Amino acid sequence: MGITLYTAATPNGWKASITLEELALPYELKTISFDENEQKSDWYLKINPNGRIPALVDDGFPIFESGAIMTYLAEKTGKLMPTDLKGKTKVMQWLMFQMGGVGPMMGQANVFFRYFPEKIQPAIDRYQRETRRLLEVLDGHLANNEYLADDYSIADIANWSWVHSYQWSGVNIEGLDHLARWIDLVGARPAVQRGRDIPTPRDRAAEEAAAAKTGPQMLS
Repeated sequence: MGITLYTAATPNGWKASITLEELALPYELKTISFDENEQKSDWYLKINPNGRIPALVDDGFPIFESGAIMTYLAEKTGKLMPTDLKGKTKVMQWLMFQMGGVGPMMGQANVFFRYFPEKIQPAIDRYQRETRRLLEVLDGHLANNEYLADDYSIADIANWSWVHSYQWSGVNIEGLDHLARWIDLVGARPAVQRGRDIPTPRDRAAEEAAAAKTGPQMLS
């Protein structure tokens, strides 16, 4: 049966597709249409009861939540994640940093800066300010580290998938030279570029337009 990825053009979707591309795992791509509210369809809710993207099925085994998908694939292959406890924890703490901080804060910044029909400046300021603070945390760590953990890992993929689009949140990275270096370093990887183009550019344009109507609440 192999691997099937259910995804759309979002940072969390790219986390899964980039991971698959980095691991060179063959997979079938199924693009979920937000315009058709496909993520809430009965058949899809059997795969992901939360009605978000991405989701992955591996030989009949369904997995939802992007971080869980990345961890599963890394442990399945023995790549992009150390096997020793301390090394694995270094990766997991930066993965959790993205899932608990960077993703939610940038997502809210996107909503209030880009999507919300009314410009509520205190909300915009709050989420842009917190996004900038989180980017400063990354920059400080990257001042003495090439990657977020000892080697390139799913932690870098997860954070890059969100952080590289900082301008969409209305945030700048002036003065964050270490972060800028890391964004370019990760973004230059061929597998990252391939994964960022999934769904195809044509599909991505349509999905980004659909996502702009509803904000990031369909993401996970």
